[in-house]
Amino acid sequence: MDKVKETIERWNALLPLTERERELLSRRFTIDFNYNSNHIEGNTLTYGQTEILLLFGKVVGEAEAKDVMEMTASNVGLRMMTEEAKLKDIPLTQNFIRTLHKTLLREDYTVHRNLPGGQTTSYTIHAGQYKTRPNSVITRYGDRFEYASPEETPALMADLVEWYNKAEQSGKFTPVELAALFHYRYIRIHPFEDGNGRMARLMANYILSRHDYPMIVVRSRKKNEYLEALHKTDLTVGAAPSLGAHASKRDIQQFLTYFTNLFVEEVTYHIRFLTERGDNVWWFDGERVKFRTDTTSRILNLMYEHPDITIAGLSEQVGINVAAINKQIKQLTNKGYIQRTANGDWRLIITPSL
Repeated sequence: MDKVKETIERWNALLPLTERERELLSRRFTIDFNYNSNHIEGNTLTYGQTEILLLFGKVVGEAEAKDVMEMTASNVGLRMMTEEAKLKDIPLTQNFIRTLHKTLLREDYTVHRNLPGGQTTSYTIHAGQYKTRPNSVITRYGDRFEYASPEETPALMADLVEWYNKAEQSGKFTPVELAALFHYRYIRIHPFEDGNGRMARLMANYILSRHDYPMIVVRSRKKNEYLEALHKTDLTVGAAPSLGAHASKRDIQQFLTYFTNLFVEEVTYHIRFLTERGDNVWWFDGERVKFRTDTTSRILNLMYEHPDITIAGLSEQVGINVAAINKQIKQLTNKGYIQRTANGDWRLIITPSL
């Protein structure tokens, strides 16, 4: 855990953050977390659509109503979790977990499935209630993996919450270890019929935030690494849900290693976002973006400073022809870095240095 300690020391050296730094970091994290956590589960909103929805409450372009409502509810859940994490004298409860789940799913809904013989079946997903039907997953290797049964779930969740409160009080684990252990144990129970992945990632950040550690994002572009770490740990722990629900720190060493590296990587990103300066420093979805030439940065800086600048104006200011400007704009748009609003102004989704 030395690298965690070193990273936290680097983070703490930046504190206290200015109001502007807190605001910009919070805004970036809000978009990054909601976009990625939902994108992992199949939400189709783009990064740019997510930003405009969460910051301005507007839907740009084509979007499914379900995805819009899901993303909006996710952000409410993130705010709720963050506020709850501030109440450090109040222990974790199952009621909070169920309430957070209800916030994410909003309401009960019915799922319809086509059976092989042409028949259809349906079942209800319950918001804020533990599952009433078994759930499982087909792994990337094609085998079926069973989670805790509906009958086992209430007792296993009671065990999980009781374990967490005692472990937190004992001081036996670091916040990163607590978050990783809780995430893994929770996933092995899979207490709800839907939303368990999103809940696990929220609860891991609840634990980090509760201990004044920066929150982190599991990036959807690295989804396979995340799932592989869980899968390898499952092989070590064993298939029985009760084994997973009571796994020890030693049992989950592979997932803990993954989670530790993720934490260091994400907090390092926070630090770089706050400290790296320059006209050519740009950030997008957890990464610093490097352009081959200064021309692209000059175009972006002009758009940032003058959102109403025309193509001709860009051509004149940058000193390249209109065709070359249009080519750059097309590339930036395809990457999701910029958008053009209905009134013709430029909107930057990519973020400049502070």
